[in-house]
Amino acid sequence: MTGTLFLIPNTLGETEALANVLPEQVQRITSQLDYFVAENAKTARAFLKLVGARHPLCKPMQEITIAELNVNTPAAALADLLAPLLAGQDGGLVSEAGVPAVADPGADLVRLAHQHKIPVRPLVGPSSLLLAVMASGLNGQSFAFNGYLPTDAAQRDKRIKELELRSRKEKQTQLFIETPYRNAAMLEALVAACAPGTLVCVATDLSLPSETIRTMTAAQWKTAPAPDFHKKPTVFLLLGQ
Repeated sequence: MTGTLFLIPNTLGETEALANVLPEQVQRITSQLDYFVAENAKTARAFLKLVGARHPLCKPMQEITIAELNVNTPAAALADLLAPLLAGQDGGLVSEAGVPAVADPGADLVRLAHQHKIPVRPLVGPSSLLLAVMASGLNGQSFAFNGYLPTDAAQRDKRIKELELRSRKEKQTQLFIETPYRNAAMLEALVAACAPGTLVCVATDLSLPSETIRTMTAAQWKTAPAPDFHKKPTVFLLLGQ
């Protein structure tokens, strides 16, 4: 019998109030595992220590194995990551932030787990994308996540206009993210490229004490004070009218 692959959500940033974002069941299951796959072993270890501080029965860190899976991991290495589960050991896939396998390299491992008939169990936790859709006031019946937009200014403006057109035509909310230190440039590009009536939402530090969420038209954003979002994880959303 194989083990189970638990998909373990992480916090969206530094927080001492772990119970506010991760249910007790998630913390309990995490504390009982001794094999994890994560993007970065160091940050995963910090997360496990945070969980362990609330669960005295958590396994000692020296007994825990953390294997890395990131954008540089070759496809041929995925099978080795599943070897402990094929041998009957339970394991956890941990994201750097939020839920695993969504805007996260873990999706390939989950697909391979299904191919090997390894049970996959997703656990409840914060997703910046869903939280942003919920709080934006934009269409939550139809939405699409587009990852990062091009860094080249001309290509970025072209992509924004394509997404705005699709949004207006299909009544579909479009989501994307940016490297945090380029948030201001992204908002400026959005305001310049979009029609005045297009709704734009900026959702920053979701689920954290410094959380801010604002939805206005592109025209309103032109005269509004800039959000405090420099170097802070932010989700951008737009809905063409």
